[in-house]
Amino acid sequence: MAARVGSEAGGQLIQIRDRLGEPLRVAIAGRLKAGKSTLVNALIGRRVAPTAVGECTRVVTRFRYGPADRVDVVCRDGERRSLPLDDDGMIPQRLGVPASRVAYVDVTLTSEKLRDLTVVDTPGLASTDAVVSARAEQAVGTSTAPFDADIDADSAGEVAAAEAVVYVFTQAVRADDVRALEAFRDASARLASTPINALGVFGKADTLVGGAGDPWPVAAPLAEQQAALLARTVSDVVPVVGLLAETGESGRLTAADRDALQQLAGLPAAQLQIMLASVDLFRSRPAPVGPAHRERLLQLLDLYGIGFALAQLTAEPGVSTGELVRRLVAASGFPRLQHTLTETFRWRSDAIKAGWALSRLERLAGHTRDERDREKLRDGVERLLRNPAYHRLRLLDAAQRVATGAVPLPVQWEQELTRLATSEDPRWILRLPDAGLDELATAAVAAANRWRVYAVAGAGPAQSRVAQVAQRGFHILAQQVRP
Repeated sequence: MAARVGSEAGGQLIQIRDRLGEPLRVAIAGRLKAGKSTLVNALIGRRVAPTAVGECTRVVTRFRYGPADRVDVVCRDGERRSLPLDDDGMIPQRLGVPASRVAYVDVTLTSEKLRDLTVVDTPGLASTDAVVSARAEQAVGTSTAPFDADIDADSAGEVAAAEAVVYVFTQAVRADDVRALEAFRDASARLASTPINALGVFGKADTLVGGAGDPWPVAAPLAEQQAALLARTVSDVVPVVGLLAETGESGRLTAADRDALQQLAGLPAAQLQIMLASVDLFRSRPAPVGPAHRERLLQLLDLYGIGFALAQLTAEPGVSTGELVRRLVAASGFPRLQHTLTETFRWRSDAIKAGWALSRLERLAGHTRDERDREKLRDGVERLLRNPAYHRLRLLDAAQRVATGAVPLPVQWEQELTRLATSEDPRWILRLPDAGLDELATAAVAAANRWRVYAVAGAGPAQSRVAQVAQRGFHILAQQVRP
């Protein structure tokens, strides 16, 4: 298509094509001090993103795979300035360029976790009072809202290019959190107004209880309530103890740390209970581990992680450092987040990126100055949508209309459509975990027939269109599983 239009539109088409070959881009959004950078470090497996407020936390930072570790400050005028990582292996707090000139910070790392995923760390969201009035601008990526007022439009545009969003919040979900998430996602992709490509993370689950208490009896049901509240906005809400995840995934807990914890585990239970009641008591009470190392343990694990580690070492003194780290990561809730990301984003990446590409094509067709180019682009979009290979995208579009309430369906029908649109596992889609291929094919045909009847007899015009898409999807599924 690029060869059939003018140079301006053709250049943008080439950029869209090139983006389709890149890894899925996931943006991490949330309020200041919500734990976004800590989560980013856990996702990439290295402590590289600074968690303290500084120059580099006020601009967008993109983490992607590369053959060598490298930090480039990309300026608004296209200039790139290289910086070394600091002595701790982190992005320097000072970028050497005024924040007003910075478009984004481009970080390439040798982390294997970034081969299939590019992570975009965003500045903390400010008050969303201005968000609602700026929705139209955000939809075309021309506004910096809902970011801080001094975040430039180039940074906001970089975030708007993400195909998926992870929104990090703490404890109660406020109404302006919901508005901010909706506004952020409205700027991202064709599927952005759906829960299909958005995930909520309750990022500091350990803060729900005091001291070293177990947060999970509270965190798990709270996350379920938050997921229900945000059902039209995100696909799930996952509670995580971000600091434990970062420490474990980045390999920061050493054998010396494990030995220090073992020494503390040898204290009488009553003394440990007092020490773990507050940070000040942990720092000040007499103990066989010095103040400096105790402070380090707080920085690595905080009280919940320390209490969990001490319980493990008390019950099983011979636990190795590696095994202790594995248990700490499990206690953080991070494995569930990783699994959810895989299920929610990575396997859907082709469809999500196709949705992003169609969004950009449609936008390009609407804004190209040459009338002939506009017609060619619109014709190209229509041909793509008619291509059978794009039926998966049509399923996602149908599912998002239902998920957002735009097209109401009975609950069981909505659930079946969601399974069909968001999974490639026929046994899970059809809820037949032990079925053979013949049984699966028969069930898929039966489902297609149900949707056909519903489209004709039991639905209004909007439901009928969704039902026809679902019928076609189950027909394709039957063909795929038929032996």
